[in-house]
Amino acid sequence: METFQQLKHNIGHAWEHLAEGWENLTHKATSAITRFTSGENSGKSSGQQTSDLVGRNAGWGVMAAEVFDDGGKIIATLEAPGLDTADLDLQVIDDRLIVSGEKKIRKERTEGHYYVKECAYGRFERTIDLPDEVDSATAQAEYKNGILRVELPKPAHKRRKIVKVQVSKAN
Repeated sequence: METFQQLKHNIGHAWEHLAEGWENLTHKATSAITRFTSGENSGKSSGQQTSDLVGRNAGWGVMAAEVFDDGGKIIATLEAPGLDTADLDLQVIDDRLIVSGEKKIRKERTEGHYYVKECAYGRFERTIDLPDEVDSATAQAEYKNGILRVELPKPAHKRRKIVKVQVSKAN
């Protein structure tokens, strides 16, 4: 009976570690994983085929991002291919950069020996935690070749000061 209790204890202990690891992974990955949902007009104009296309492609995806603090500003870059600048909406709320928008459905259909080329996207939103306070009123964004680059200057009192320290020779 003691062996059964030991086995039960070991399984419980392993389960706790697994649950803790899963919770840690989901916490770290939540900011990188983006939910894509069908847009308000998706599937209404092109009939059942477009609706099926949206259904097959809606879900979760990774919208890769990098955040860099250069001392005077925070720079965030996101991979967001296939968008127009009009499709993007940027907001800074508290210490978060929120990038949202909508990708449009593209579809090519031919007859005969040709194949169908489909691309389905939808609405997305990505929240990026900023490592420091920023002056959102002076933020600038540029979108080029599928990469969104956002520069968020820090307020003057938060900018890193560089001080040169003289080194003297010891006796």
